[in-house]
Amino acid sequence: MTLQNFDLKAKGKQISIDDTTLRDGEQTAGVVFANREKIRIAKLLDEVGVDQIEVGIPAMRGDEKETIKKIAKLDLNASILAWNRTVLSDIRHSLDCGVNAVALSISASDIHIDHKLKKSRSWVLESIKESVSFAKSKNLYVSVNAEDASRADLEFLVRFAKTAKKAGADRLRFCDTLGILDPFETFKVIKALIEATGIEVEMHTHNDFGMATANALAGAKAGATWINTTVNGLGERAGNAALEEVVMALKLLSKIDLGFKTKMFRDLSEYVANASARTIPVWKAIVGTNVFAHESGIHADGVLKNPLTYESFSPDEVGLERQLVIGKHSGTASIVSKFKEFGIELEQEDAQAVLEEVRSHAVGMKRALFDKELMYIFKDYNKSKKKKK
Repeated sequence: MTLQNFDLKAKGKQISIDDTTLRDGEQTAGVVFANREKIRIAKLLDEVGVDQIEVGIPAMRGDEKETIKKIAKLDLNASILAWNRTVLSDIRHSLDCGVNAVALSISASDIHIDHKLKKSRSWVLESIKESVSFAKSKNLYVSVNAEDASRADLEFLVRFAKTAKKAGADRLRFCDTLGILDPFETFKVIKALIEATGIEVEMHTHNDFGMATANALAGAKAGATWINTTVNGLGERAGNAALEEVVMALKLLSKIDLGFKTKMFRDLSEYVANASARTIPVWKAIVGTNVFAHESGIHADGVLKNPLTYESFSPDEVGLERQLVIGKHSGTASIVSKFKEFGIELEQEDAQAVLEEVRSHAVGMKRALFDKELMYIFKDYNKSKKKKK
C-alpha cells in the first residue's frame, strides 16, 4: 500500500484496528519473535483484516530495521506503521524502511515528564510540533501517542492534542499505559477530549486490572475511531486489548461488523502463541478451547437441544469446535450423545448406570475422562450386566 492510497475514511469504516502484536506484543517480558515469524504474523494480520500493522521500532536498527523493511515491501492491504520517539532521527529510520505511517510517542503525564523525561510541558509541546511537522513533510500518516494519558492533567492533554492536530497529526493515540481506568471513566475522558479538540482518537489500553477490552470499547462508544490491539492480548505486564475479543465484541455486542475473517482467529492465536512461547489458556475469551466445551449436565443438555442456550455464537465463527466433556458434572444426555459418536445406542437405564461409574472415576482421577476410558467403563458395565442375567 502506498502513502497516497492510505485513506480509511474512504472505506467508510466506523472503527479501524491498528494491531501492535509486533511491537507492544513483542515487548512482553521474555518474548522475542524470529524475523521469519514477524513476517508471517504480518501476513496473517493482513489476511484476517487488520487496517494497520504496527511493525516495530526502526531506530533499534539491526534485525528489527531489516525485518520492517521486508514487511513494508510485501505490498499488504494494511497500512504499515512504525513506532518512534518524537525524535527526527527516529523518523528518518522509519523513512528508510519505506513505511507509510508513523507513531510519534511522548509522555503526557506530569509524573513521566518530570521524572522520566526530566523536561517541561512546553518542551513536550515543542517536540510534538517539530516531529509532526517533519513527518508530515515526508508525506507520512501520523499518530501522536500520548503516553500515560490516563494519568495526565486533562487540560494539558487537550493542549497536547490540539498541538498535535495543528501540526498536522492524523490522530491521537490515548494510552492507558498502566491500565488504571475503568470503562465509565474512559468514556467520560474520551468524550471530553474529542469534544474539546475534534481530533481522531485511538484507544491503547492495558489489562493491569482486567479491563483492557472493556476500556477500548468504552472509548469507541465515546467516539474513538481506532483501537490498538494485540493477538491473545500480548503486551507489557498484563498485556493489551486482545484483537479477537475487540473484533468479536464489536461484531456481536455493538453490531459493528468490521469484515474480519474471524474463522482465522484460532489459527492466528495458535501461531502467535507458539511464536511467543506462550500457551493459550483453555479459558481464554473467544479463542480458548473451553469457550465451547460443556460438561455440566444442564448445560450440555441445553446445547444438545439448541446450541444458543449456552453459546452466544457458533464455534466455527472463530475456528473452533464444540466439545462435550464427560466427567463428574455430566448428565445422561451427554452420555447418550457421546456413545452415539462411538456407534452405540444407550437406553436411559444403561446411560444412568454408566454415568454413575463415570462420576466415580472422575472424582478418583480429579479430571474428565478420555474416550478410551469411557469404553473401558462401558465394557466392564456390559460384562457385569450379563453376569447378573
